[in-house]
Amino acid sequence: MANLNMLLPSWAPLLLGLLRIVAMFNFISHGTQKTLGYPPTIPPFAWPPLLQVAGWIEIVFGTLVLVGLFTRPAAFILCGEMAVAYFRTHGPQNFWPLLNGGEITVLYCFFFLYIVAAGPGALSLDSLRQRKLRPMVSSNA
Repeated sequence: MANLNMLLPSWAPLLLGLLRIVAMFNFISHGTQKTLGYPPTIPPFAWPPLLQVAGWIEIVFGTLVLVGLFTRPAAFILCGEMAVAYFRTHGPQNFWPLLNGGEITVLYCFFFLYIVAAGPGALSLDSLRQRKLRPMVSSNA
């Protein structure tokens, strides 16, 4: 067990990056459904204009979080979008997310809040940018 406790922290950045990538592929599909109609809903549904704007926000900022570029600001915007979506759409129906259909919205909201605090993890363009900036900063100091 002690070996496992020593090994797992070294895997944290990689697993955070993997979680970010997998979650974002799922999240972006909500945006493409609202804006591009894919994956299609049964029956086909015409989304109101405000939801189409939300869909484009999900695609653009979701892609930034997916590739890990400007991750924290993009995740902050998406966290806010999910909070607004919950309190505007799900919250008035019932207090409990299980009963108002807002479970996934709450999970995404807190996922994005965690990404704002923790950063993108490994496998991100932000981490590549940080590596390139470090030698320049240390050589000038």
